[in-house]
Amino acid sequence: MSTPVGAPGSTMSRREFLAATGSAGALGLAGCTAPTEERVQASQTANQATTDGSVPSTSPPEVVDVDEQGGSVTLKSTPARHAVHPLETMGGPVELPRVWAFQADDGDPSVPGPILRTTEGEDMEVTLDNTDGMRPHTLHFHGVRKAWEDDGVPTTTGIRVGPGEKHTYTIPANVPGTHLYHCHYQTHRHVEMGMFGIFRVDPKGYERADREYFMTVKDWDSRLSRMAAGQDATYDPQNRKPDVFTVNGKSAPRTLHPEDGSPIIVSEGDQVRVHFVNGGYMSHPLHIHNHRFQRVEKDGGTIPEAARHEMDVTNVAPAERHTIEFTADADPGIYLMHCHKVNHVMNGGFYPGGMLGGVVYESAMDTDIFAQLMEYAGYEG
Repeated sequence: MSTPVGAPGSTMSRREFLAATGSAGALGLAGCTAPTEERVQASQTANQATTDGSVPSTSPPEVVDVDEQGGSVTLKSTPARHAVHPLETMGGPVELPRVWAFQADDGDPSVPGPILRTTEGEDMEVTLDNTDGMRPHTLHFHGVRKAWEDDGVPTTTGIRVGPGEKHTYTIPANVPGTHLYHCHYQTHRHVEMGMFGIFRVDPKGYERADREYFMTVKDWDSRLSRMAAGQDATYDPQNRKPDVFTVNGKSAPRTLHPEDGSPIIVSEGDQVRVHFVNGGYMSHPLHIHNHRFQRVEKDGGTIPEAARHEMDVTNVAPAERHTIEFTADADPGIYLMHCHKVNHVMNGGFYPGGMLGGVVYESAMDTDIFAQLMEYAGYEG
């Protein structure tokens, strides 16, 4: 099975993407079908284990249908390198040289972690496998109601999963909606190192939109990552200085890469549903250009229709989850989705970059401007 193109939740295949772009047409104009040696080397660095064999590199987060696995999933964390944007375009390269990435079962490690998806009324058995770990961890799930010992907080439950240990949490899917999970041991450091992900509970009888995507935003103080990698840096959680801003773990223009990034791909007339999650420590007012949307869920609660209204910015606080819906009814083109704290849309001193993605109409993919964006993002066709 091929990896879908677009943000997590996408059903678009690579073949369909190539057909929409005109394959060797517009992409050929940008030189994307004839990658340079530097781009090949950057791609290998981003997607393979490091040459010294020390740690692997992360992959994009996958959606795990836990129901299809009989209601059980195993999570473990592994040290990894995380290429936020591996090329020299638009202020790059940007890297977190050491993260602690979650991986589900035999999947690839990712930051954010795998998206765990289940259905209302099911019980989910989540095993935290720390047998190869070097430090204690736990798992805490937001939103749902669970037994005391499954809350994942070592201070109040007395349960932590030490190196060499495993522990299984029973997580009832009793609150439908989009939620967050993360390590709750030394939270101020372990979340900053990448130990967080999305937990989605579909209501019974759930009807998916034409296009449905998951988007996790995060602000990072890269000093902790650099310190963990042995570089000359000192991290102070009380004097945190965010300098990297991501959408699903990537900074623009890598966010627009169809396989490594998270473009919101739509066709004219689509009903689009986006689940925003803030895995960071700062609020992020997320804005979509040229579209009006409604916020239909917040933190697992359905917003009554009488309380909904048209908007184009939703301010997502730390750990909040906002689900928005809109119709793809704009003039077909390419439109930004970004944090409106404009300094968060930067890679170092370079603008634009950072916490910026895009809504991309399929009919605009066979254009020179889209080919140029793919060149910036490092897509090689």
